Amino acid sequence: MQLLPMNILFLVLAASALVFAPRAVWAEPLAEVDGQVITSEEVDRALGTSLARLQEQIYTLKRQKIEALIDERLLAKEAARRGISVAALLDAEVTSKVGLVTEQEIEPLYQANKGRLQGDEAAAREQVRAYLQNQKLQAQREAYLKILRSQAKVVVHLKPPPIPRAEVGTEGAPFKGGATAPVTIVEFQDFHCPFCKRVQATIGELLARYGDKVKVVHRDFPIDSLHPQARKGHEAARCANEQGKFWAYHDKLYENAPKASPEHLKAFAQEVGLDVPAFEQCVASGKYRAAVQKDVEEGQRLGVTGTPSFFINGRPLSGAQPLESFARVIDEELARQ
Repeated sequence: MQLLPMNILFLVLAASALVFAPRAVWAEPLAEVDGQVITSEEVDRALGTSLARLQEQIYTLKRQKIEALIDERLLAKEAARRGISVAALLDAEVTSKVGLVTEQEIEPLYQANKGRLQGDEAAAREQVRAYLQNQKLQAQREAYLKILRSQAKVVVHLKPPPIPRAEVGTEGAPFKGGATAPVTIVEFQDFHCPFCKRVQATIGELLARYGDKVKVVHRDFPIDSLHPQARKGHEAARCANEQGKFWAYHDKLYENAPKASPEHLKAFAQEVGLDVPAFEQCVASGKYRAAVQKDVEEGQRLGVTGTPSFFINGRPLSGAQPLESFARVIDEELARQ
């Protein structure tokens, strides 16, 4: 996740205290000023979404560890049933069933990333080979664990924290997915943030999996201190939205980041089929400067400190999380309907 510079130690400690403290402690006064008491409830309200976000992060860490322990138990149980070690079980069910990576698989990934890979071409190709081989092994391991889970009775008793849901505005914002979906995912993005770019594929997978049950809403959050040219791209995307091409332009910005000169913005407009003169006039006028800033201020009010930041039906989720982290929250929200 791309973070703004800040010290969040106090918030972490506050979140941990609220998660583990008994209710009676919550009501105790925390300070006094000339006899006027400052209560824990007041502090809770003041921290608002920032505290909620940290509580959700604590829950997510616990859930991830539970899932890892479940996997370990399932593998150990199956290995014991067969009378072999866990390593031998994984060799038989995972490693032996994964084919070697081919040059045809290496080539497109190498060409797309050769400027960022270290060493000569041979070494760079070996990096790509190792990466792809590891991905194949991980996918086969996950597939095998799904089989083991289907054959066992797995019950997770951990409950989501009783956190307040943030009220996140979506009116007029670009979205894709079901217009009346039961689950709304609001993403605060920075078009020059590499973590935002990485998570776009995950968002696509979520839309493919859940269809009209999910609505994904874009909100602007360019971080000027890190990406001083990103803001103009956000304004340009809003101009593209005037012509019904927001998501096509959105994808072009991520594909070509951090390019954001006037010439680049114009070229992207041509590539997605915009009326270029109208687009250029819109961008030059600064028509959406205030609207982008309003999104930034809304994000700050909600406690957004970096990108990408998500709110799933008001529940905060930070960073370029893996698919299953989103799916867990979405499934919980669907179960509430």
